[in-house]
Parts: sequence; structure tokens; C-alpha cells
Amino acid sequence: MSDTREISCDLLDAVLDRGAPLDIAMGEHKALAKLDQRDRAFVRRIVGSTMRHLGEIDSIIKARLNSPLSSRHARIRNVLRIGVSELVFLETPPHAAVDAAVRTANQYRQGALKGLVNAILRQIGRDKTSGPTISNPENPGEANTPNWLFNRWNANYGLEIAEAISAAHLIEAPLDITLSIKADANAWAKELEAEILPGGTLRRSSGGLIEDMPGFQDGQWWIQDAAAALPARLLGDVNGKQVIDLCAAPGGKTLQLADAGATVTAVEITSGRLSLLRENLKRTRLNAMIVNADGVIWRPDALVDAVLIDAPCSATGTIRRHPDIPRRRKSKDIEAVSDLQQNLLAAAVDMVKPGGVIVFAVCSLEPEEGPAQIETLLGASAPVTLDPLNPADWPELDGLCPAAITTDGMLRTLPSHWPEHGGMDGFFAARLIRN
Repeated sequence: MSDTREISCDLLDAVLDRGAPLDIAMGEHKALAKLDQRDRAFVRRIVGSTMRHLGEIDSIIKARLNSPLSSRHARIRNVLRIGVSELVFLETPPHAAVDAAVRTANQYRQGALKGLVNAILRQIGRDKTSGPTISNPENPGEANTPNWLFNRWNANYGLEIAEAISAAHLIEAPLDITLSIKADANAWAKELEAEILPGGTLRRSSGGLIEDMPGFQDGQWWIQDAAAALPARLLGDVNGKQVIDLCAAPGGKTLQLADAGATVTAVEITSGRLSLLRENLKRTRLNAMIVNADGVIWRPDALVDAVLIDAPCSATGTIRRHPDIPRRRKSKDIEAVSDLQQNLLAAAVDMVKPGGVIVFAVCSLEPEEGPAQIETLLGASAPVTLDPLNPADWPELDGLCPAAITTDGMLRTLPSHWPEHGGMDGFFAARLIRN
């Protein structure tokens, strides 16, 4: 059986050195799939911790190297990163962490650098128990966030909020569950050992195989962050209405709409992602018409009552759940999807009947992907009007994240909201009415 640290190192190689998304890298790793549940969870824990604390980890390593590692030794750099993550952040016993790292290093170039790995990690182990402070940055969140990204949040939200956002990313996100509207929330909260959040989402600590949890195979619930469940609710009562879900996969919002009684058309351009949507619909015994098409080009046979757009974006609002995002994204990625988002908005205007509703949403913290898109659409004299949200209609947000409804009447959640409940994803959403 392949060693869990070797697999963890493979995944770091894929993400940090080749820019692959972590979820895809994990799904394609054949040896990982052969591990038992406990070992797979350990791999995810190692890789997640390493990516969340990468800034601190690299500083710890740099301070103990006589000269920087060459770029051709990227594998050894990741071996060291895993070792530091285990020693400092995961509380792995020093002998186990060091021995595992040396074994992994021994597989690289006939163990040419295993002595370096052994020396560095043993020094860190000694320092941790009796030496100087290993790592104690004034602002850990900032220390572990790429400078370009933290500077953006500082400019857009102010230093205090930027620090709170980045600090929230150091904590692994809990498991959020959306129940079918027919399910008994109190009963399922007890069954799943979960907390009922304002708004009805169930939240439980991460851990365990989702497929084995009560009610999953029976279609009583699906996985969806509390913030991700909000955009579909902005459409109001959709029972009996024709609704298009653009960019629908993996399907959480499609399930919400169908469960609420809407006749849903789920449009998704990526055929591979549709298999998960189909599986979710089958498992929950909900119905939706699935269309594999480009939402910018495709049009329905007749105008519909509402369109929900969960647009492709930089996904910087989901870093709690996807700690690889800051390590793969660049500033240019935010600019790259701007035109697509605007084209999807324009397409939605063409799909909805007069008086119908459009909700535009992105799981991004970046203003260019949120309010700027709405401002551009309205500035181009599109036949729509912003329909501001009224805080009085959202009592579940009051007191927990009262600033989530902006002064312009749009929705903006942040990872630093609901800190006492474990945070939430960063989302933007706006509601428009077709003139």
C-alpha cells in the first residue's frame, strides 16, 4: 500500500507545482482511492493543513536552510512542508513525523537529500519542545495569504475585515446540510448530531463518510454551505414557476428549486459535471430538465418566470473549503471571467419574461465579480431594475452577520461572518426584475 505521506506529497506536487485543483488531483490519484477511509481522511488533513499554513511553513523552513532549495528539488520542498505541518500544526509525534518524511525523501533521487530533510525536521522538533518559538506571526491569517490577495481584501474591505477573512481561512469548514423541505429539521439535527442554523441549514463538525450518514442515500438532504443556499431563496416562492438554473452543476441550487416546487431547467456547459447533477437528482428523487449547453448561447423555447445564475468565478469566497485556491489563483484570473459573467447576465435578460426575476450570484469576494457586474449591466441600459433586498425579510441574518445585506440592497456574505457558528462561505448575490 502506498504511504500516506507519499500520496500527500504527490497532491502538493500537483497543486503547488502544476496548478491542478486539489479535488481533481485527489479524484485522479489511483493510490489514494485504494486507501481505507481513515487513511484518506489523514491525507486530506495533511494536505489541507499544509496549504492553510503554507506561508508560516515556508518561513520556518527558510529560516533553517543555509541556502534556498533549487526549483528542481520541488519534491523535497514539499516533503519538508508536510513534515513541518505535522510537527507544528497537526501535533504528530516528532519521531513519527520525521521518520515518515525521511522515508518519503528516500524515494527521491536515491535518497540524495534525505539527510537534509532529517536534519531540518529534527531541529524543528527540538525547537518546538525546548527552543525558540517556531512560528508566531502577529497576524497568522495575513502570513498565510498571498500578498496580492490580502492587499485586494485590505483595499476593498479595510484592514480589520481583511484580517478576519484571512483568519477564517485557517479553520477547516464544518459540514453544512440542506434538508428537503418535507424533512423534520429537529429530528434530523438529532440524528446527524448537527446544529440548526438560522435559515434552516444543519451544521455538523467535519468527519465521517458522507455517503454512510443517515438520510443521504434516501435523498433527505444534500451538502451545501449555508451561504450557498441563500441565492436560490432570493427568488421567493417558486412553487409552480418555470425557473432556469444557469451553470447548474453540481446541483445544490437545482435541488433547492425543484424541492420547492419549481419546474427547473438546469443548464451546464461541462458534460463531465452533469453526471454528479444527475446522481443528485436521482438520489433525492427530484426532477429537472438537464441541458448540456453554453448558457451564453442557449435559449429556452419560451420565456420563463425566473433565472438563477451561479456564475463561474475566482471562488475566493470558498477558500475555507478549498485551501488550494489562493495557491492556484492569480489576479489575472479575476479579470479573465469578467466578460463571461457579463455575457451570462445578458443571456438571462433574454430568457425571462417581463416582471420575472433574475438572481446573479458568485462565490467570490472580489467586487469585480459581484457589484461591478450589476453596475455594468444597469449602466448599459439593460431592461432590468435592481430589486433591493430588505433586511427585515432576512431575520436569520440579523445579529449574526447584519452587514450581509449591503446599503444597496445586495447580498454579501464573508468567511468571517458567523464566527461563533464556524463561519460561512463568501458569496455575492443581487436580485433584478425584468422590465
